[in-house]
Amino acid sequence: MALTEISVSIKRVLVLEDNFIIAMEAEDILKSLGVEHVEIASNVADAQALIAEQSFDFALLDVNLGSQTSFDFAGLLIERGMAFGFVSGYDDDFNFPVTLHDISRITKPFNESSMAGLLMSAMAGRS
Repeated sequence: MALTEISVSIKRVLVLEDNFIIAMEAEDILKSLGVEHVEIASNVADAQALIAEQSFDFALLDVNLGSQTSFDFAGLLIERGMAFGFVSGYDDDFNFPVTLHDISRITKPFNESSMAGLLMSAMAGRS
């Protein structure tokens, strides 16, 4: 999948990130890649409410959300057939559940190039 295909296929993104500055940076990068609408949730409950109300083409999930992780929410996205990827401050050795080992991920700090790669990888896995 080429970057131009991302801007066609990914218009609405949910960002689950508990750090406001990082969430805003992700939003700016996603919009620079052609995403039209970004919703930000700082915790799993807010993210669950958003996906109950709206449809998204992709979700960007921070692994560590303070007192919780996004792993259970990722399971919900798998059940719904929704594309997503992880962003984390942890390296590849972090203990991801076996069911999530094949999910695309990037590490912080991310940039436009790594975000584009994550989107292309995650969406390619859905075709």
